[in-house]
Amino acid sequence: MNRCWLSTFLLALPLAALLAFQPSDEVRSVPNTSIAKGEIMQYKVHYGLINAAEATIEVDGNLHRVNERPCFKASVTGRTTGSFDVFLRIRDTWRTYIDTTTILPQRFFRNIEENNYRRRETVDFDHIKHMAAVERHGKDKNKVKRGTYKVPNNVQDIVSGFYYLRTLSYDQRRIGEVIRVQGFFDEDVFSMDVIYKGRETVETKAGTIRAIKLVPKMPSNKLFKGENAISVYLSDDRNKIPVLIQAEMFVGAVKVDMYKYQGLKSRLNLVAHN
Repeated sequence: MNRCWLSTFLLALPLAALLAFQPSDEVRSVPNTSIAKGEIMQYKVHYGLINAAEATIEVDGNLHRVNERPCFKASVTGRTTGSFDVFLRIRDTWRTYIDTTTILPQRFFRNIEENNYRRRETVDFDHIKHMAAVERHGKDKNKVKRGTYKVPNNVQDIVSGFYYLRTLSYDQRRIGEVIRVQGFFDEDVFSMDVIYKGRETVETKAGTIRAIKLVPKMPSNKLFKGENAISVYLSDDRNKIPVLIQAEMFVGAVKVDMYKYQGLKSRLNLVAHN
């Protein structure tokens, strides 16, 4: 089995976030009625019938000042559990500091620990000059790689894009509508198309939830089966939190299932059972 499939899938949780970038010529101001300080969502990652990992998405209870801007501190963490932890030990942290006015990243951080592989990286964004400054450490902490890269206007990192997505309305979108996005990750600018698939009701460990379905079109790769292999479900309410992610992979089916949440700004759109 490819060593990186699970970490790549954990990455899909925040990656689904980059579904909503649209370019403009000015630094934007984005109304936020969804993101709450102190909110926490917890997930089980299932590989077939096996509980393979756990993931958490959370916003710190305090605002932080980065590049002279007030920011949300948002983190995504993932770790393998049980038998998976024996042969595929993962301890990954992804973090971004999101400007509260623009919902743009001011600083992005990731710390990757996958078996013997190590990678630590910080990206500082300058949205006026459209530049990203990257500092990277590998297994040898004394070796540092630095670089500066040109990025598009209003560019998102992988985690901050997820939070920007939550600020948008899907009420006027047509089923089948394609949304084109851009982001910066791994020293590259990339684009992705995402298809809006309408609304569904999904079963999660946290309950039955009304949801918005999005399908990112995947490039040809050795992990996912086809360009429509991943389905992302956001709660169909003001929170728009990811409640379920499903993927068809060459190594089998994988599901990220929310089982616990707290501190949301609005009530979750749960379906009552008689």
